[in-house]
Amino acid sequence: FQDHHLLPQCTVLENALIPLLAGAGATAADEQRARQLLERVGLGDRLTHRPAQLSGGERQRVAVCRALICQPELLLADEPTGNLDQRTAEAVGSLLLELAQEQNTLLICVTHSRELAARFPQHRELEDGRLVDPS
Repeated sequence: FQDHHLLPQCTVLENALIPLLAGAGATAADEQRARQLLERVGLGDRLTHRPAQLSGGERQRVAVCRALICQPELLLADEPTGNLDQRTAEAVGSLLLELAQEQNTLLICVTHSRELAARFPQHRELEDGRLVDPS
């Protein structure tokens, strides 16, 4: 999530739907799901904006929604809250955890945020190049 790779010519809603456009295309239900995800990350009023009109944190939230739109079985999240203010970071962290549980998605998250890491049922720390149990 550190480099958002949003398409500059597409709107927020279109960018969230990009993974679905590669296949058979997005259905009305897919578009509704994208709208709901974007609303949950605080972008419900920015659906028609283009990436250049968004802050870095807003772009990051679009990328999170794009990653979740296909309801993946595995989601690898690299610093999903790194560019966000504390309130938005908490909301995005909650969204990732809630959706992972709702969708039965395995969520592997790399973060420098001890607060976010503490919210996961399991977490490890990197210490001198080795994964260690923090307890």
